[in-house]
Amino acid sequence: MKLLNPRVATDLEHGKPLRIDLGSGSRPRAGFYALDHLELEGVDIVADLNRPLELLPDNCAEHVFSSHALEHVHDLLLLLAEIHRITRPGGLIELVVPHFSNPYYYSDPTHVRFFGLYTMNYFVDTDKQPEAWRVPAFYSRTRFEIESVKLSFYRTSLFDRLFVPLLRYFVNRSARCQNFYERRLCWIVPAAEVRYRMRASKAG
Repeated sequence: MKLLNPRVATDLEHGKPLRIDLGSGSRPRAGFYALDHLELEGVDIVADLNRPLELLPDNCAEHVFSSHALEHVHDLLLLLAEIHRITRPGGLIELVVPHFSNPYYYSDPTHVRFFGLYTMNYFVDTDKQPEAWRVPAFYSRTRFEIESVKLSFYRTSLFDRLFVPLLRYFVNRSARCQNFYERRLCWIVPAAEVRYRMRASKAG
């Protein structure tokens, strides 16, 4: 792991909370420090997401964002524990990943996992999970509070542009609607992504 941008070390030294884009690639998000495993242009921090983020101290981030990176990670439990560790209590975590019904997911040979509505619920206490479907939470001690889970869909054709806004509205109306879609409809009308908005749940 390396800090390429000296401003990262300066912010850490002065206790300024960071905003980090995990797996940023060559298009880092504006206003965030870009973290990637390659030394690409615009990358501020080089790190392997399958290993501990040892140069980032506890509670150093106020906002962690990641888009289409977690599906490439072998040790997801370790990464989520590290995201939890570096995020301040109540800090915002936004994760965008491919839904398991996404037909294009399977074409990428670097993808090692896919995601569903309830993937992050395994890191939420059972009594705080939606009643539509509850999952065990004993695999990890890492805990998050989930603010929202949204499914999104491709809009690549005229039919999609006409139909998808209505579908997205009805699917994301409630946890029960999402559950019905994932159980009964997702292989008929596949989803593109799952978007999780979470907070780090920890003492302090």
